[in-house]
Amino acid sequence: MQLQVIYYVLGRLVMAETLTMFIPFALAFYYWESSIPGFAIALGLSASVGLVLQSHGRPNVDNLSIREGIAITGLGWALATGLGMLPYVCGGYLGGLDALFESISGFTGTGATVFETLTGLPNSILFWRMMTHWFGGLGIIVIFIALLPQTGQSSVYMYNAETTGPTQDRVLPRLRNMTKALFQMYLLFTAVATVVYVICGLGPYEALTHAMSTIGAGGFSIYDESAMHFQNPAFEWSMTFFMILAGGNFGLYYRIWQKGPGVIKHNSEFKAYILLLFTAMVLIGGNLLYTMPYSPGEAVRYAAFQVGSISTTGFVSADFDKWPAFSKGILLMLMISGGCAGSTAGGMKVARVVLLVKNTWAVIRQKLAPRQLVEVRMNGNRVSEEVLLRVGQFFFLYIFFIVFWAFLLTLDGLEIFDAIGISVTTMGSVGPAFGIAGATCTYAGLSVFSKSILCIAMLLGRLEMFTLLVMLTPDFWQKGNRW
Repeated sequence: MQLQVIYYVLGRLVMAETLTMFIPFALAFYYWESSIPGFAIALGLSASVGLVLQSHGRPNVDNLSIREGIAITGLGWALATGLGMLPYVCGGYLGGLDALFESISGFTGTGATVFETLTGLPNSILFWRMMTHWFGGLGIIVIFIALLPQTGQSSVYMYNAETTGPTQDRVLPRLRNMTKALFQMYLLFTAVATVVYVICGLGPYEALTHAMSTIGAGGFSIYDESAMHFQNPAFEWSMTFFMILAGGNFGLYYRIWQKGPGVIKHNSEFKAYILLLFTAMVLIGGNLLYTMPYSPGEAVRYAAFQVGSISTTGFVSADFDKWPAFSKGILLMLMISGGCAGSTAGGMKVARVVLLVKNTWAVIRQKLAPRQLVEVRMNGNRVSEEVLLRVGQFFFLYIFFIVFWAFLLTLDGLEIFDAIGISVTTMGSVGPAFGIAGATCTYAGLSVFSKSILCIAMLLGRLEMFTLLVMLTPDFWQKGNRW
């Protein structure tokens, strides 16, 4: 383990975060808000940490192993979320644990808030919340690689440790070029969403903040009522489109831009993703129309919005906690499946769901015809047994942790369905759950114990468990042990 290069890269990462913190700091000066001293202290502390790390580091170290990449990613996320809480704490808006919870929720794109109300908060603090969503959505490490020079071959391992999905699918041969392309697309989608939201009647500040939260698949809003605040059907339909867009594979979008929409025909995951959302919209829309006092237009609009939201961001356009159990059950399954691999959305990823279904069907066919050669194929290519094994292992661990967190939450006094919903939504980076943490509620009422374990759950879910779990093994930190 070459600690010096880890210190150096982490120092650069911290300095990059410090620079981004100047944006809400400037906004605080523009509005002359009470958050100015808090941001000044936060900037000083963050810069000090970055300088100390860089002074103990050494750049341009060759022959780095996968351990350095994993360590940089895991520790980088811990540092980013730890420093991200400083504006809340230094400004006196939240206590230590609540501030850490809000920061982790922001960077992981969970969107679960501990602010009892957003009314009266400075614009700069609200904007910082949205910035954590936006930078965490595409990935802190991905944006870092795209904007700053690579640090040896560890950047490949950093990218692999942070990106989501069963495989690391590159759209360009060079990592730096690929991350730049993804970041440019990310910027473009955010800009287009902002313009569309302005056309729908939002102010520029409202449009930009909600576009950042939408494309980052976060779910934070600047209003307590989330999207319900606007009561604007055009805005809700626009947001539905962009939420579904954010849940797709950004690498696929790059291929579409280069080769045309025909590439969608060969992408099994995206077709399954759209089919899954469409089926859920139809089922929930019909259920709402049959059981709730909604008009057909309202039932379709609310169903489409919440299906797109629960799979990606966690915005709320209606109190779905009052919906029938059938609709809530579908939403719960969408929280688990999430968006596509390579998207800003959370969850297990549709690619894994598709592979699990196909592998199950292949096993059944093999039992019916033992001599038949059965293959699992995706996107027209054969899927190796190694990938299928990794998908099965991930599925087991994912469900295990959902059950484990829910069990701990019930020990803390939560009702079982509430505990399951909170466990699923924090592991899946969704945000709103049911009951005590439902569509119109916050996480402020949870105990210190519950908030602490949910901080871990959010980080585990965002980094897909293995990156953090492997850092807990003694072998990982043993000197002289090469991976």
